[in-house]
Amino acid sequence: MAKIHVTTFVNAPAKRVYDLSRSVNLFQISSSANFEKFIEGLSSGLVNENDTIVYQAKHFSRSRNLTLKIISLNIPHQITIQLLMKGFTSFQHNLYFKAIKNGSFLIDIIEYETSFGLIGKLLDKIFIKNHINKLLLHRNEIIKQYAETSKWTEILTQIK
Repeated sequence: MAKIHVTTFVNAPAKRVYDLSRSVNLFQISSSANFEKFIEGLSSGLVNENDTIVYQAKHFSRSRNLTLKIISLNIPHQITIQLLMKGFTSFQHNLYFKAIKNGSFLIDIIEYETSFGLIGKLLDKIFIKNHINKLLLHRNEIIKQYAETSKWTEILTQIK
């Protein structure tokens, strides 16, 4: 099983970072290079436990349907998301939020297993892991941009 671990410092309160991480609207912004359209489930607002979102995105030059299932929420400390997508036998994304004196840490741990046995493991080493890591770093940079400036109000005040 492959594992990606990224820790990001955000100069903003952990609850704000948590809610931005739950925002479907910010997800769409951070995924704009790949995102095509929502197909089923929530298409705006904040995700909650047991929510399912099906969307279409372009990865590796092909449109694919991806299903996100929110497995658990522990507000404002943790989110667990399961991704269902052809090419993966399992894919789980755990997000942890830690308040500190001058901001917060966003900790992402993704564990996944590719399909197709040895070929899948080879593809993972060649480009899948790097692709996922780039998407994650980009998403976290967008969360930082919004959380550390007044832009967060554009996302979260629409919801409340």
